Parts: sequence; structure tokens; C-alpha cells
Amino acid sequence: MSEPPPYLTENTYVADPNDDVEIVRLVLQDRFLTLGMGGLFPECGDLAGMHTILDIACGPGGWALQVAQAYPQIEVTGVDLSIRMIMYARAQALVHEVSNAHFRLMNVLKPLDFPDASFDLVNGRLLFAFLSPAAWPALLQECFRILRPGGVLRLTEGEFPVTNSPAVEAINAMTTRAFQVTGRSFSPDGRHIGITPMLGRLLREAGYRDIHRQAYALDYSAGTESHEYFASDYRTSFQVGQRFLINSGVTSQEAFEPLYQQALQELWSDDFQAIQFFLTVWGERPS
Repeated sequence: MSEPPPYLTENTYVADPNDDVEIVRLVLQDRFLTLGMGGLFPECGDLAGMHTILDIACGPGGWALQVAQAYPQIEVTGVDLSIRMIMYARAQALVHEVSNAHFRLMNVLKPLDFPDASFDLVNGRLLFAFLSPAAWPALLQECFRILRPGGVLRLTEGEFPVTNSPAVEAINAMTTRAFQVTGRSFSPDGRHIGITPMLGRLLREAGYRDIHRQAYALDYSAGTESHEYFASDYRTSFQVGQRFLINSGVTSQEAFEPLYQQALQELWSDDFQAIQFFLTVWGERPS
């Protein structure tokens, strides 16, 4: 039997990208992140003059499909290394008759299989989950290459939420530490992911100009519209991410399990409070 293509085995994501549970989680994450930010392009509602958009590491295609539905005059392409996610996204495009949404299997850690100057806008959200600090410059330069002069690169990243749950905070600390010890974090001490303060510099160093930022604070506290989603998302994240934590050496199965059960109780308590910050940074390829 022949070996599978490299792009099917070179997964740097902390979870299994072909896991059905993770696909469902990412579908909901796309939906609620867009809702919490106030829309698909809250910082710039006018997409006049744009004809082509690329969503890198699109996952199951949630954001790309929403854009294609909202802007039928724009051709939207999503790429991801997971064949299951691409198949899911294609199926959703067929079911909902979204003819201007296209999905391709592609590893964005490799040179992108697009000609120079192919897109008016390139979008990426929460890429920290698979990009090491050393991998960011090459990807941003590839995005620069495939953008048309005057085209825009738009990135949205976040840090872990701040909560009043001792168990959730403990697992968050484990997770940011695991990112740091496995070389996936910009944080010097593992207390944060550290990507948000770096975005502007990364874009400048890649040659982008006219760089802007917009921050968002999403409230996931008990009693808010988003609380049930957040609690369910964290429950699933703990499930699919615990192998990463254990393999990184920051915890053990025996230590993690009681903490996980405590976190579930605290997530669903009536006094649970949580807020999470996201940052969108965008810049232009010079004309």
C-alpha cells in the first residue's frame, strides 16, 4: 500500500482534525465567534471592489460559507489539511446551494497552491492552534504573494478566557504551559499564548502597510446568551485536548480527571463568570 500524501499526516493541530466531535465544535465556534464580534466584517462592512476571498485553515467551512451566503457576488475559497473537514464544508455548500463557496485540501504550512495576486482578501482566525512562532513569517509572506496589490490580510486571534472558576483557570494554565513547552507559544513563561501583541509586528515584518486593530470582549458568564455555548465548547475542548496536555508532560490522566470534573461543575454554576478577548489585525499589500 502506498504512503498517504504528506499533507494528510503533517498535522500540527493540538486535536485530531478528522474527529467528528472536533468538527462539530469548530462549526459552533465559528458561529458564536462571528456573533460575538458583531458580524463577519464588523471593522469594515463595505466590501465593494472585492471579488475573491481566501479563508486559510477554514476547518469545516463555517465562516467561509457565511461570507459566501452574505456576499453572493464574491468567490470564497477555503483551504484546510483535514480531508474530513473539507468534505464536510463541500457537503454544506451543496446542501445550502452556495455555488460561490469552494473548498480545497491544502496544508498552509507549505507554499500555497495559488498563482500570485489571486485574492482581494485573505482571512485567518485562531491560527495559533497549529502555527508555531517560527511558522508565522512564511505563511504571512505566502499570503502577501497571493494577494493582489492593495489586497488585505485579516487575522483574528485571542487569548484564553479569564474566569472565576478555579478548575477552569487551572486547566487554562496547563494548556498555555503546554503550548509553551511544545514550542507553540510566543509567551516567554507560558502564562499566555502571546499571539495578540505580536500580530502587528508580524504583519509589518512581512511587508504589509496601513495596519489596523480592533479588539472584542466576549462575555460568556452564566445568564448570558453565549454561556451555554461556552460551557459546551469547553467541555468538548477538555475532552479532545487532554491527550495534548498529557503528552506535553504538564499533567497526567490521574491529575487531570478530577480537575476536569470540577471544571464541569463550575462551568455550569449560576455564579460562573467569564470574559474572553479577541483581536483582529489587518493590513494591506502595498499597491
